[in-house]
Amino acid sequence: MLELKDLVFSVDEKDGENGGQKIEIIKGIDYSFEKGKFYAVTGPNGSGKTTLARLIMGINKETSGSIIFEGEDITGLSITERAKLGISYSFQHPARFKGITFRDLLAIAGETDDEEKLLSIVRRMGICPLSFLDKPVDSTLSGGEIKKIELATTIARNPKLAIYDEPDTGIDLWTIMPMVNLLKNEQEENGTTTIVVSHNKSFFEVADTILILNGGAIIYEGDMEGALPMLADFRICNFIPCERGEMDARCFR
Repeated sequence: MLELKDLVFSVDEKDGENGGQKIEIIKGIDYSFEKGKFYAVTGPNGSGKTTLARLIMGINKETSGSIIFEGEDITGLSITERAKLGISYSFQHPARFKGITFRDLLAIAGETDDEEKLLSIVRRMGICPLSFLDKPVDSTLSGGEIKKIELATTIARNPKLAIYDEPDTGIDLWTIMPMVNLLKNEQEENGTTTIVVSHNKSFFEVADTILILNGGAIIYEGDMEGALPMLADFRICNFIPCERGEMDARCFR
């Protein structure tokens, strides 16, 4: 479905004693994502998680290597061209637009102004459409509200491949599980290949495969049981063992 072939992304180091030297952020990743599967991608800060997601969407341009989507080499395609092929991306920090309402954005994303279709999309989000559709997408929205709008516009496209960059950012504890269930339902009901970049255990629990990145490379592929010891070693986010040396509910707050 999606194949990464020797994918490399490097930047110029402008400061320090090695100024001008290339620094590899993504180091020759080879990986194939299967159609209709749910992938949770995690790793220490600076490990290359978001960079990898942005390379797939075309936000960043790879230094070398190739990206194959449904048998087509999309390496040279723009963000717009990739979106037309069915790839969608949800940002960690969604943009706000003065003078535009949620209804406007949803109509653009879903390519429809049919009221019933718009209402249907909003209901899938578990949002009351009457109180939400006409909200302006500006600074008056809370972090949780703007994140729901971002997810709704992603889902509205019914993408073949959906990439979510830390979707739980700015979300309260009571909203996380409904969000996890939403993305899981979209994956299962629509066969959406789903990639979630996150540190949150709740996404790992529903993922078909967990990928751990470190130093720009995939160092683990597998299930929750195998991932937890590595995550604890890296002290990733809330994956810090408690005083008893065990993992309990407090470790995932």
